[in-house]
Amino acid sequence: MKAPFSAYLSGIKPGLQKLLGLLQPDYDYVSILATDSKGLSVRISRHARSVGSETMTTERGVVVRVSKNGQYSEYALNGFDPEKPEEAAREIREAIDAQLALLAKAGVESYPTPPLPDEPCSLFVEKEAEQLPEETDAKPLVEKLSALIDKMGELSEELIECMASAQSTHISKLFLTRNRDMSQSYVYSEGSVAAVAMREGRNQIGYESVSGLGGPELFEDLEPAAEKAVKIALELLDAERIEPGEYEIIASPEVTGLIAHEAFGHGVEMDMFVKNRALGKEYIEKRVGSDLVTMHEGALCAENVTSYAFDDEGTLAGDVIEIDHGILKTGICDALSALRLGVQPTGNGKRENFEHKAYTRMTNTIFDSGSDSLEDMIASIEDGFLLEGMESGMEDPKHWGIQCIIKMGREIKHGKLTGRIVAPIIMTGYVPDLLGNISMLSPDRQVFGSGGCGKGYKEWVKVSDGGPYLKTKARLG
Repeated sequence: MKAPFSAYLSGIKPGLQKLLGLLQPDYDYVSILATDSKGLSVRISRHARSVGSETMTTERGVVVRVSKNGQYSEYALNGFDPEKPEEAAREIREAIDAQLALLAKAGVESYPTPPLPDEPCSLFVEKEAEQLPEETDAKPLVEKLSALIDKMGELSEELIECMASAQSTHISKLFLTRNRDMSQSYVYSEGSVAAVAMREGRNQIGYESVSGLGGPELFEDLEPAAEKAVKIALELLDAERIEPGEYEIIASPEVTGLIAHEAFGHGVEMDMFVKNRALGKEYIEKRVGSDLVTMHEGALCAENVTSYAFDDEGTLAGDVIEIDHGILKTGICDALSALRLGVQPTGNGKRENFEHKAYTRMTNTIFDSGSDSLEDMIASIEDGFLLEGMESGMEDPKHWGIQCIIKMGREIKHGKLTGRIVAPIIMTGYVPDLLGNISMLSPDRQVFGSGGCGKGYKEWVKVSDGGPYLKTKARLG
């Protein structure tokens, strides 16, 4: 079925259109983004249960963006009365005038930016979902996850805790300008399972997740994930420390996604180019990887948790080829940064919620596939590791350093897996070296969208990343 567009947003739309008309005579540009997102969240462990309606992206509110004499301002409303648009217009004008006066008094210089383009666009999108989170009976889901937890606990006496979570969010957004009337509705879901094992006072955690566009029906895939999480936790109990050094490695699709996200994530978010805070700005049309490396970024290049029809600035979603056979072609860009750089926006202007500023943010960041089998990759390695599972990562966009914390590595000697496991692993390196050494890519690829990404230490949004198995060289420790 189609995920129905918010009745609340449809109800306040006439009032928002009146508000738009009231503000337009006073400003060079006016846009309105209205959001209404409903959720379902269930968390189960052996000792606790919680059920709620809040997720990372549930919200309801309105944000108005205006421009006058090259200065942009925004004002957020967590309540809007469609019968009283005049009151909202007066509140917005007074607040923005006060903001500008305060900036002028403090001597703050603005970054003059012309009005955003406003090409006509009428769009109404309702994506498919079998179930809606706001209509899902939580009781059967709680019972199902509880039974899954019990089943996990029966797999080994060394398990001391098992956990499962399931979250689903129905997002509706309305974007209005003088010439744009855009609506979208879609549902995304994500679930995870974790197993904690202990032996001789040592604890290890196995973790697996599922994510994608669609409703709570996606949680049917958690049972095989649960068995894998238990297996990983038990394997990690036997893990040894790695001898630091440079190795040939094979990255699993999840680790490939982590590399994509950290290597060419924030480093090619072009709002960083405006402030000269990213080395990627100097590498456009230059080589940053081997000929095998092609990377896509965009809400349309995959279907997962951040695959929308338009971004929070009313820019249509895209599929951007950031790297084409090793050559960095472009970055990704929000609408205001695009104006300042003289480029086209890519549909990557995203807000944490309606009360937060729009920044250039990642959506789906994915390495393209190749033609080499995993078996051939393993056979080609004399001394190295197959890396699996991601913990976290970070990068330095100004110098292109990368650090990835990886769950485990499976040792490869003389072209064969030995059965020895090392953990945890910290992978570091210089991005062009890491990508330049990619020599094999598998034909299959996967996309992962559980969790979120911050801009620095804040501004959390949903992202997904992935790719195929890939072979390269990296420093491990």
